[in-house]
Amino acid sequence: MEHQAININQPRKPYDPTYDPVVAPDPGHGRDYAPTYWIGTAGEPPADDGPVRGDVDVDVVIVGSGYTGLSCAIHLAREHGIRATVLEANGVAWGCSTRNGGQAQISAGRLKRSQWIERWGVDVARKLHKEIAEGFDLFRALIREPEIDCLPQDGGHLYIAHRAKMMPALEKESKLLNEVFGYPTRILGRDEIHRDFVRDEEAKGAMLEPDGMGIHAARLAFGYLRLARKLGAKVHTASPVIGYGMRNGVHHLTTPGGTVRARAVAFATAGYTSPGLHPLTRHRLMPILSNSVVTRPLTEDERETLNFRTKIPLTDTRTLRHYYRLMPDNRLQIGSRSAITGADATNQKHLDLLLAGMNRKFPALRGIQIDYSWWGWVDVSHDMMPRIFQPDPAQTIFYAMGYGGNGVMYSAQAGRRLAQLVAGTGQGLDLPIFTSALPHHGLLTPFRRLGQRAMYRWYYLKDERF
Repeated sequence: MEHQAININQPRKPYDPTYDPVVAPDPGHGRDYAPTYWIGTAGEPPADDGPVRGDVDVDVVIVGSGYTGLSCAIHLAREHGIRATVLEANGVAWGCSTRNGGQAQISAGRLKRSQWIERWGVDVARKLHKEIAEGFDLFRALIREPEIDCLPQDGGHLYIAHRAKMMPALEKESKLLNEVFGYPTRILGRDEIHRDFVRDEEAKGAMLEPDGMGIHAARLAFGYLRLARKLGAKVHTASPVIGYGMRNGVHHLTTPGGTVRARAVAFATAGYTSPGLHPLTRHRLMPILSNSVVTRPLTEDERETLNFRTKIPLTDTRTLRHYYRLMPDNRLQIGSRSAITGADATNQKHLDLLLAGMNRKFPALRGIQIDYSWWGWVDVSHDMMPRIFQPDPAQTIFYAMGYGGNGVMYSAQAGRRLAQLVAGTGQGLDLPIFTSALPHHGLLTPFRRLGQRAMYRWYYLKDERF
């Protein structure tokens, strides 16, 4: 692609609520953030290095400045002595990292432990569980850094059965976690949930996991930014990759302000990966929209009525799950599925559907003022598991993505693993998420959204009717 003449000094462009990574050629250039609670309450983003201005030679380029990209930059510096250059099309952590629900859980991807065993066998599943648990330890260590103040609410995760028919499967999964993985979960009854946690009217029971944490999503990202730059990384905003080529074994990434030449490139663009970014990342993900709202602060009487005694992450057992919690400032946050296309994202019916879900759980909040409402793209892989991988051994190109909505915590470890691969020290990474590419949908790619519409109807019937 030829260099495009774009004014690098232009003011921030308006947020586009209909942006759709499946059809848009790129995520934009210098666009404003989505109107999330996180951006609205994080304060001014810390300093970055501004747009690329002129051609430059660097060691490693990371494309994407979300949790994964910044963690990769942090660990390249700390563990490998490499000062990376991060390229971001818009503002720091503009995509998934400031549009999520702020829930850190002991998971990565969409599959349960029992499904790991079905796919890879018990030995690999145990090793994968150990990897995820190590990731949580790393995450806890990172957020203790003085640069990071993300208002953590530690204490576990409650996986709530929204119908009685979900309890046998939940009990079976808990038993598996306890006996096969040595991970001490506990099954709770409806009365115990209502007494000790929250009066969720849908709750028929739950599994309590000891690891789970709520965080402030933007403050986490901005803390990563401070730490990465303190360690010597350069983070260039308003610098989309608008052209790519290889010359004499060197990657040439064209931005509006100049060409960045690098010996290695790491892609950490997740649900905001444009089809034209690179052939090795094209159509490797199925971006899925998720809606989220945050209410006004609940009054003391409202909290008493709901018996809200916990601020840990809560999710339910729907396939199109709800994720929710009480925030440090006593607002309720809740999210779930949204539109299928970006063009339909602003349709009021999707917000109404989410609010109906909130009202089923908490009837006392019917009609409550909603102070923040937004949506974002989730990076679901075609086999429901993430990858941290070098897709072509002949090219020094790497990626980490595909968390399926469970990347808040594991992205820290994924960034560290990505740094190992980039630095050439990843020989011992032998789990399937490190040794295989993100699957492609092949000939079905143009029809994925037709399939998504059909599956959403089935999921609804399965979750609510059958």
